[in-house]
Amino acid sequence: MPDPLDPMQERAIADAVVTRAAQQLREQLKRVAAAIDPFPAFPGAVFAYGIEVEPIGTDQGCVILGDDGAFYELQIGVDAAQAAIDSDQVGTRYEELVPLEVPPAEFVTYAHRAIVSATAYLENR
Repeated sequence: MPDPLDPMQERAIADAVVTRAAQQLREQLKRVAAAIDPFPAFPGAVFAYGIEVEPIGTDQGCVILGDDGAFYELQIGVDAAQAAIDSDQVGTRYEELVPLEVPPAEFVTYAHRAIVSATAYLENR
């Protein structure tokens, strides 16, 4: 009769595999991002640069790969206080790249999607 399965040990092994994969993909993302020079302006943005990464779920905003190989959420808006005194839409617009921290299992999926998008960009320029 085989030894009984230790659920805690199996989960620990799975977590270690995902963490190792995430670290390897993090390094690969840095290499791929460094190969893109100049980094493209993000479509529809005035000041932000990055490559769109298809989100995993619907609750995540606009996820982009930055030129440093990290993930960011692009937040675009209008400074309402400034807009009240200035009619210049560009001057009242703000774009912010908010760093994203995602768990290793989600990171693996995002990293794969980002590498596919970034290498497609490299192939097509």
